[in-house]
Amino acid sequence: MGGVAAGDGEVRGKGLGKGSVGLMGSAVIGISTVAPVYCLTSTLGSTAGQVGLQMPAVFLAGFLPMLLVAFAYRELNKDMPDCGTSFTWTVKAFGPRIGWMCGWGLVIATIIVLSNLAGVATSYFWLLAGEITSDPDIAALDHDKFAHIATCLTLIAVATAISYRGLTATKGVQYTLVGLQLLVLAVFVAMAFQKASAGAFDTGVDFSWQWMNPFAVESMGAFTAGLSLSIFMYWGWDTCLTANEETIGSAKTPGRASLIAMVVLVGSYLATGIAAQMAVGSGDKGLGLGNPETSGNVFAALAGPVMGPALGILLFVAVLASAAASLQTTFIPVARTVLAMSTYEALPASYAKVHPRFKTPGRATVTAGVATGAFYTVMTLVSENVLTDTIFALGLMICFYYSLTAFACAWYFRGDLRRSARDLFFKGVFPVLGGLLLAAVFVKTLTDAWDPSYGSGSTIPGLGVGSVFVIGVGLLALGAVIMLITERRSPAFFRGEVLTRSTPSLVVED
Repeated sequence: MGGVAAGDGEVRGKGLGKGSVGLMGSAVIGISTVAPVYCLTSTLGSTAGQVGLQMPAVFLAGFLPMLLVAFAYRELNKDMPDCGTSFTWTVKAFGPRIGWMCGWGLVIATIIVLSNLAGVATSYFWLLAGEITSDPDIAALDHDKFAHIATCLTLIAVATAISYRGLTATKGVQYTLVGLQLLVLAVFVAMAFQKASAGAFDTGVDFSWQWMNPFAVESMGAFTAGLSLSIFMYWGWDTCLTANEETIGSAKTPGRASLIAMVVLVGSYLATGIAAQMAVGSGDKGLGLGNPETSGNVFAALAGPVMGPALGILLFVAVLASAAASLQTTFIPVARTVLAMSTYEALPASYAKVHPRFKTPGRATVTAGVATGAFYTVMTLVSENVLTDTIFALGLMICFYYSLTAFACAWYFRGDLRRSARDLFFKGVFPVLGGLLLAAVFVKTLTDAWDPSYGSGSTIPGLGVGSVFVIGVGLLALGAVIMLITERRSPAFFRGEVLTRSTPSLVVED
């Protein structure tokens, strides 16, 4: 289990399996957590619906703050490798309360995306089963709430069990699943380009460099909504950092792995977005990406027309593999953040327990699985548009804790900024710029989300505001309430007596 500081001034490990993954394994876990094929099928259409043909420009615009924040994570991890990442670093920079809320933002964002992943995996499980059996009644089981929820909870339980067994088990599964989804995505892109050149679909459009111009988006509101979705599509690369205590070369390898993952992601998104747009366009009719009837699950609509009946099934398999792989690895950041918060007395001590055989935060992992299942069940029962609304709300959470972490980097290293140009830019200018961009998206999204028409257009009965606003603000408010309760039970942490700037970090070997 983990104490904080040992008697010789060094830090005892928290009991995690040291040296479980290397550079390639860490990068694969980062890519898997993001789940590019799942992200594309969930948001490609919604983004096109918001910004039209400027979708590739918005993908690039979303990549910029992510890259700037990634520099902040790299610098913080190099100085303070700790599985608590954003929580630990923000506490050291800004104090226990801001740090606690930053940790809560990461935890709740992960719970949201886990539920979303499970929902998409469930949908594609039944779609795939229907395609294989050629029985539409089987595919229609996805629309049966009881069958959908039961399948979803089963998938969550399986993913929890695999994650419970540690990174070694996780890594072995991920190489296959990530390789499969990237290969099928490459085939889809190639065939979409082929269909576009042949003019196979009436809605297809010719490529234009104007697609790369973010200033051509019709309104700031549309741009912000598209940017929020784009930011969601990159979320998860920081899992590389969360697994730092289990990575070979903990101070440097996770940062390098996260940058590799980011490059793979932006390349995949641009290629797919451009190819799909050329093939079917971004309009709201027929196969157009912005068609509201298919925009929430684009690949389900495009698999057959673009790839044909036989190969189209492979795309269903790829989405299922992508969601299932990410469902498994996304338990890593939430469980390890909870482990760190418990180790530093910001949560009950029971969550600091590590399984003696698997070297994983077992109780934290199981609790995350239960919370995910409960959240998805409740949201599915009260909302018909749970996937769309939770993705928009997730954008709020991502901007919240990423921006806090970026600002924490600049403040923590403020004394180093005059030492060299490198320190000035990588520890100060880049993180602050990334933090400001994400903070601006957070504020604009929060303002826009007050309108009931934002997101799916769903409203909470009796409140008169949009579901996205209620979900986002409600979850942050819940975190504040839990923090106040925790403060009464763990006063030492909130008095700043447990985790301070001078608390030594985990001693690692590079």
